[in-house]
Amino acid sequence: MFEMIKNGGIIMIPILICGVVATFIIIERIFYFIGLGKSNRSLMAKIVPMISEKDYVGASIECRAAATPTSMVIGRALDSLDYSSEELNHAVETETARQYPRLERFLTALGIISNVATLLGLLGTVTGNIKAFGVLGDGGTMGNPAILAGSISEALVTTAAGLIIAIPSVIAHNFFVVKADRIMTEAENTVSDMMLKIRHGESKEVSIR
Repeated sequence: MFEMIKNGGIIMIPILICGVVATFIIIERIFYFIGLGKSNRSLMAKIVPMISEKDYVGASIECRAAATPTSMVIGRALDSLDYSSEELNHAVETETARQYPRLERFLTALGIISNVATLLGLLGTVTGNIKAFGVLGDGGTMGNPAILAGSISEALVTTAAGLIIAIPSVIAHNFFVVKADRIMTEAENTVSDMMLKIRHGESKEVSIR
């Protein structure tokens, strides 16, 4: 493995840095969303009975204590019960927009890394080919076979390394973006169900995954 990295040349250094950072972001986001799901399920188990008993203040306090993006949106809705429907919807939308950055933390960086890793791999391909053609130009028809092989190896290794980092980064980035959108959509749907139950006495069950 070390020999392969060495064959990639100096461009392997920024590629490896991209790989380390991307790995950290992916692991951090996986644990974050797993923990978020557990927190939301625990929150709903607490506040659904409170809402049924019309303890809206207590439910709001539980939401603020949980401090997840979902709980903050629900808490904002509970604090806005005296508002008109239009004003409440605006308050929920504003809070949703405010919470999005928490769900999308590091995702911009992950998207940038996926693009940069690909470009660095391409750059390694170009520089490796330049060296290979330089060897051919300096040494006649075949040049020095060892140096030629090293230049071609640099081109191939950097290309492969860039793609190995870029492909999982793109997949993870898209997955986390969709996950963030789904969480906030479910939060808004939960608020809608709650408002129907609170304001119109409908028996629709309030839940969130």
